[in-house]
Amino acid sequence: MSVLVTGAGGFIGGHLVRGLLADGMAVRAVDRKPLEEWYQIHPDAENIVGDCSLHEVARGVTTGVREVYNLAADMGGMGFIESHKAECMLSVLINTHMLQAAREAGAERHFFSSSACVYAAGRQSDPDVTALTESDAYPAEPEDGYGWEKLFSERMSRHFREDYGLTTRVARYHNVYGPQGTYAGGREKAPAAICRKVAEAVVNKTSTIEIWGDGEQTRSFMYIDDCVRGTREIMAGENAEPVNLGSAELVSINELVSIVESIAGVQLERKYRLDAPQGVRGRNSDNTMFRSLYGWEPSIALKEGLEKTYAWIYDRIRSGRPAL
Repeated sequence: MSVLVTGAGGFIGGHLVRGLLADGMAVRAVDRKPLEEWYQIHPDAENIVGDCSLHEVARGVTTGVREVYNLAADMGGMGFIESHKAECMLSVLINTHMLQAAREAGAERHFFSSSACVYAAGRQSDPDVTALTESDAYPAEPEDGYGWEKLFSERMSRHFREDYGLTTRVARYHNVYGPQGTYAGGREKAPAAICRKVAEAVVNKTSTIEIWGDGEQTRSFMYIDDCVRGTREIMAGENAEPVNLGSAELVSINELVSIVESIAGVQLERKYRLDAPQGVRGRNSDNTMFRSLYGWEPSIALKEGLEKTYAWIYDRIRSGRPAL
C-alpha cells in the first residue's frame, strides 16, 4: 500500500510515518520545511520537500497513492494561534488542494486532522467543564482563526465525500504531546512548554517558573502513541463523521506543573502572567463515540507520558542541543 503523509516533518506526522513504516507500508512523506528541519527523518520513506498549499505540488505528491493522511497545517500553541490568525486560516489552501488532488488521483481514503478548537467557546467557559461531545461544534463558535479554518475544512471533507464519493475521515485532536516535538520558539503547547521551563530551572539552578494565566484553566492531554493508534483506526474505520481523539484525563495547568515538578524532583515558585494568551477556560474530550466505534480510548496516563516527554526535553537542554 502506498500512503502519503503531509506534515511529515512535524511532530505528529513524524511519529505517524514511523508507525506506518513499521507495519511495512510504502510511505511518501511530505513537508514544506527543509529536510534538515524535520523533527524526524525516516530513510525508508520517500521524503519530499514541498508546499501542499500549492495545487501543483499537492497533485504531484498525491499521484499513485491509495491513502492520504493530511496533517499539514500552520499552527502551534495558544500563543501562536492567537497572534497568527491569518496564517492559520491560510491552511485552508492545503486542505482544499489535498482534497482536490486525492480525488483527481483516485485515492481510496483521505484523512483530515481537525482540532478541538472547532468547539463552541460558550461551552468552554468554566474550568469544571462538561466534556465536549461531537455535536457541541454547532451552533458554530470556534476558536477565531485556527478553529474556523478547521471547522470549514471538516465541512469541505464532508462535501467531497457526499458529492464526489471520496472516502474521508476526520479526527478532532485534543492537545497531543510527547517527545520529538517543538518545545520552544513560540509554537510549543502547554506540556512541552512546562517541561522545558522546569528543565531549564533544573539545569540553570533557578527557582521560579512562569505560568500563563492563573493556572486554573483545565485541559486534557493525549500522548502521541495514543494519537497515532487512534488516527490509523479512524482512517481504517467505517465512521464518516468527525470524532474526538483525546484523553479524558482532565487537569488544571497548575496540576500539570505539579506533575512535571514531581518528575524532576523540584518545587518552583510560580509567577503567574495574567496577560498572556490562555485560550478557553476549560476543555475536555467526551470519548463516548470513540469507545463505541473502536472499543478503546486514549488512556496512557498523563504522568507516564510526561515522564518520557520531560526526559527527552531535559536531555536536549542539558546537552545544549537546539530546540526543534
